[in-house]
Amino acid sequence: MRDSPVLYSFRRCPYAMRARMALLVSGTIYTHREVLLRNKPAAMLAASAKGTVPVLVLMDGAVVDESIDIMHWALSQHDPEDWRPRADAALVAKFDGAFKHHLDRYKYAARYDADPLTHRAAGLELLAELDERLKEREYLDGDTRGFSDFALFPFVRQFAGVDEHWFAAQTPTRVREWLAILVASELFERAMVTIAPWAEGQS
Repeated sequence: MRDSPVLYSFRRCPYAMRARMALLVSGTIYTHREVLLRNKPAAMLAASAKGTVPVLVLMDGAVVDESIDIMHWALSQHDPEDWRPRADAALVAKFDGAFKHHLDRYKYAARYDADPLTHRAAGLELLAELDERLKEREYLDGDTRGFSDFALFPFVRQFAGVDEHWFAAQTPTRVREWLAILVASELFERAMVTIAPWAEGQS
């Protein structure tokens, strides 16, 4: 049995980002194995045949390989900011489904043979729903940051990065403010520390 869980991760993957932030906020000690997606380690593929990050291998060998499940697992160990009881599962599911669908076809239009502007407009409609919610509260789950904020914002950040000038001009104000606060947070900074890729044979 290992001394700590092992997380296979990739710095720029939004799914991995939210898993890392939940592990960090929970205070969970874990071993970080940074993955090169073009050269996935055999140990990760042996743990999870789906071959995508994040993958968390627990100390007893059990595997958690969905980012939302990793967030819940980490916070079930310790939840100092009371994220889990306030989480809006329906909102997270909507953005993991509909918003991610439009984000992919906006950012990678050629890959999907899609009209990027159509999907950008659809994504903007979903962000307008967030804006209405944020007009009534500081964060998505209430007056303090929570599960939904950190589950969603890596994908909104990715959406913003496709065309930063358009995003700054067209996205509702509260969404931009909310995103800026979370991107500037110490928790996100810690989650985005650059780590050298892991190689088989290393601890």
